[in-house]
Amino acid sequence: MATALDRYERHLAMERGLSPHTVRAYLGDVVALLVHLAEGTPDNATVEAIDLSGLRSWLASQHSAGASRTTMARRAASARTFTAWASRHDLLAADPGPRLSAPRPHRTLPAVLRPDQAAAAMTVVEVDAEQGDPVALRDQAVVELLYATGVRVAELCGLDLDDVDYSQRVIRVLGKGSRERTVPFGVPAERAVRRWVEYGRSALVNDRSQRALLLGARGGRLDPRTARRVVHDVVGAVPETADTGPHGLRHSAATHLLEGGADLRTVQELLGHATLATTQLYTHVTVERLKAIHDRTHPRS
Repeated sequence: MATALDRYERHLAMERGLSPHTVRAYLGDVVALLVHLAEGTPDNATVEAIDLSGLRSWLASQHSAGASRTTMARRAASARTFTAWASRHDLLAADPGPRLSAPRPHRTLPAVLRPDQAAAAMTVVEVDAEQGDPVALRDQAVVELLYATGVRVAELCGLDLDDVDYSQRVIRVLGKGSRERTVPFGVPAERAVRRWVEYGRSALVNDRSQRALLLGARGGRLDPRTARRVVHDVVGAVPETADTGPHGLRHSAATHLLEGGADLRTVQELLGHATLATTQLYTHVTVERLKAIHDRTHPRS
């Protein structure tokens, strides 16, 4: 079993190009499945024991333990991915995965800031950065770039100095599945990044920094957890806003683009979505907001 899991891990990381976090999640699901089939005894776990009834029993145990619909859907997808791979490599006589059904996940979006709330958040970091503190300058660059580009927080923290083209005002982003894309940003974000690189980064840089664009307080590459804390603190300082993090800024950017007239295909390219179906989730937010405005302002609503 250990050999099979090692081969599967290499398949996920090298052939499919999944992130380390996703690989860990997929492997964890498979191990949990195998242990369940071995009735809780890891030493007895074998790939050959996987069948449809065992998969259903595993999901049922997840449901009994209180797993959400989203979690169960993800674990079912992990199981199907593994059984398909195992079948192709003759570790399973037949693939039971296609016959495994699971509840559809609730596809919900985090709170979306109104344009005036987003502008207020940018003002918060602007005021803090005026003091010239290196960390405050970095925080402004973080928030401005996240909102201007809609990139994921891991993508932001993975940026190097060479990934920023100031003349074209674009950044080169390495997204999920090692897919590379180019994303534009505006003048305020350019100004914030230039100030950070010139006055903030130069004060924090050390041997650990290498070519990382954004740095932590000790000079290493900025950790996504720190970036999340920064966004929560900044948005929390704006009155009457729901608590949100980097993903909320990403959704806000997408929603504001659509409300400003951008087409779905363009937003898909900017966000790095593999399919247009994912981008279409944002239209629900936009429609709900349009309905709310109509109800509030139209005399015959």
